[in-house]
Amino acid sequence: MGRIFDLILGALKWPVALCSLFYLPAMVQALHYFQFNNMKFFAFLGGGLAYLAIKILAFARSNVSMQILAHEFTHIFFAWLTFHKVVHIHLNPDESGGAMRFKGKGNWLIVIGPYFFPLFLFFLMLLSTFFADKIPHSLWVNGMFGYFFAYHLESVFVQIHGQQPDFKEVGFLFCWMFLPGANLFVCSAVAAFNNGGWEGVMKYSVIVYKLGLSYFTNL
Repeated sequence: MGRIFDLILGALKWPVALCSLFYLPAMVQALHYFQFNNMKFFAFLGGGLAYLAIKILAFARSNVSMQILAHEFTHIFFAWLTFHKVVHIHLNPDESGGAMRFKGKGNWLIVIGPYFFPLFLFFLMLLSTFFADKIPHSLWVNGMFGYFFAYHLESVFVQIHGQQPDFKEVGFLFCWMFLPGANLFVCSAVAAFNNGGWEGVMKYSVIVYKLGLSYFTNL
């Protein structure tokens, strides 16, 4: 099964990169449809500012070990998602990096996943969905989304650089075509979820699709 997914993703690699690049203006325009003047967004923003304040006031550097762990587990997540058996994970004691191994050839999604996918946020979104009836509606939840959103932004920022070996593996051209749109879509989807749950994510996706389609028809 993993080999089949590798073949499919291999065939979709450049079409996906082109779509990400093509839909980038639509993603930017779709931001105008967000409603930012509500308490959910202010709590979300407050959570992000709290993360920044904690780092500044505590003079804390990035939690390198946690970032490396999240990085490797995101590789593992996409390996499992594409039916690859993970056989090894290793974190360097000096916090210089880590590595994971899996069976099979692999694919670009496994390699590039940590540079756009917010693993902690994704599971927080799932938890808030499955336990919605047990978690009272509280702005503290929106604040948590904002906190981990800021953590994700910092992690992506420090990991994206020209010497990144994962970028060399999948190709720098592909990275520069795919990652800006992928990151903007994911970040916008998180903001949409914060305000409207999965329905908000769906509405945002439909808006982006329709705007992109209108660009295409006007070419």
